[in-house]
Amino acid sequence: MPIYKLNASQTLTTDLQTAWQFFSNPANLAQITPPSMRFRLTGAPPAAIHAGLIITYRLSPLPFVPLEVSWATEITQVAAPHHFIDNQIAGPYALWHHKHRFREVGGGVLATDEVHYSLPADPLSKPAAELAVRPQLRTIFQYRAQALQAQFGEVPGTSTLFSIEPL
Repeated sequence: MPIYKLNASQTLTTDLQTAWQFFSNPANLAQITPPSMRFRLTGAPPAAIHAGLIITYRLSPLPFVPLEVSWATEITQVAAPHHFIDNQIAGPYALWHHKHRFREVGGGVLATDEVHYSLPADPLSKPAAELAVRPQLRTIFQYRAQALQAQFGEVPGTSTLFSIEPL
């Protein structure tokens, strides 16, 4: 089962507490997910996360295809306002471990996503990883970066970084 590591980071013009309030509120996930994915929460999570919280939602992973999948994540670790971790407990991936980190830097907050993921049905899924999943994740995180820039602004002289590599 190949495991991939996704890294994305962006320096936002906001303070640490404001960034934390936004990112730790599950209702804000819809704002940073491409509309074509038709993301919607299916439960009623609290306004702020806590360890042990299970968040359920539905989305369409393939834009313009009327297929919906259910996804459930568990918040496994919270160290407010610096980081939290969510793990997929049901959904399309064999592994999805997502660490969200926030750190004050000159002029704002560096928001970093580190995701370890793998696909089911290895080795049959390897072509899908390269041809569909990687481009889709790039599109999702590009949309996310644009939405966050619109929400908070981006520190001048910084750039949004994104990479996926096999481990």
